[in-house]
Amino acid sequence: MPMQMKLSRIVLNDINDQQVIYLREVDGERTFPILIGEPEAVSICRRVKEIEPARPHTHDLLVNLVETLGGEFQDVIISELRKHTYYALLRVRHEKELIEIDARPSDAIALAVRCDPPLPIYVNEEVLQDSLGDFDV
Repeated sequence: MPMQMKLSRIVLNDINDQQVIYLREVDGERTFPILIGEPEAVSICRRVKEIEPARPHTHDLLVNLVETLGGEFQDVIISELRKHTYYALLRVRHEKELIEIDARPSDAIALAVRCDPPLPIYVNEEVLQDSLGDFDV
């Protein structure tokens, strides 16, 4: 059963290309990190800090595109952890059909924070268990 999570922390590191975001259970104490690239981390950070770009950036464009075509974002599910890589599904409802789109968690979360209201983020329980074994948080 997926657990609802929220973005709890963004760590930007000037020394290397690997940035970290932390998700935390909405009704619990568990957290886990996801290593992401600098562009995605900056995109998430800017949105969380409510810094609006003069023109739409890529994640803004994708939200605008889906909504203009009649889609409605539903949620994000971080569905798998394979070989230290997270996999996510961005779920969009279109004409009563639920469409699951394969996405990197960093992109899915960047889209989630752009929606109004922000999309719920879920993590499969198996992923939470596996991640706790892989990282010291």
